[in-house]
Amino acid sequence: MRRVLVAASGSVAAVKLPELVGRLLELGVEVKVVTTEHAKHFYDSRDVPAKVYSDLDEWEMWKQRTDPVLHIELRRWADLMVVAPLDANTLGKIASGICDNLLTCVVRAWDLKRPLLFCPAMNTAMWEHPITAMQIQTLKSFGYIEVPCIVKKLVCGDEGYGAMAEISTIIEKVQECLEQLYSHSLGETQHQQ
Repeated sequence: MRRVLVAASGSVAAVKLPELVGRLLELGVEVKVVTTEHAKHFYDSRDVPAKVYSDLDEWEMWKQRTDPVLHIELRRWADLMVVAPLDANTLGKIASGICDNLLTCVVRAWDLKRPLLFCPAMNTAMWEHPITAMQIQTLKSFGYIEVPCIVKKLVCGDEGYGAMAEISTIIEKVQECLEQLYSHSLGETQHQQ
């Protein structure tokens, strides 16, 4: 069974986390969630049908040298990671290599042979700032896959680009990546025989 790690950062679009996780589970994959502290403001973890990890878990798990390091364990566990939503702050951190919370540590430790999808979500003015395009390009240069934001009336009342892609679009992209992973591993198995 394929394993998908969902990461939610502090955009209003985090309200869609329970729906995203539910739809992923319908694909027959295992799901775990990593959240930033700010993302927690937008959903109730009791509504998320998967284990949710946050910064506190990272520090509670490790007591001594032989203990597991959560961000490494999650990276090892997952076949695919999807950062949805990816807010402007976390985008900037990832593009700069900053890893100061559980989510950014997992991304920094990510195995680049595995797919990492990111779904930007931010205010239109933030999206249109020149640094955003540079940071998006940086993530793509790492091999990460963008699920582009869409035009919509945002919660703040502005209308324009910046809204996270529809859940159905994210699910389609995850399915596509999982199928590629399956066909790749099938090809490796046949090659070894």
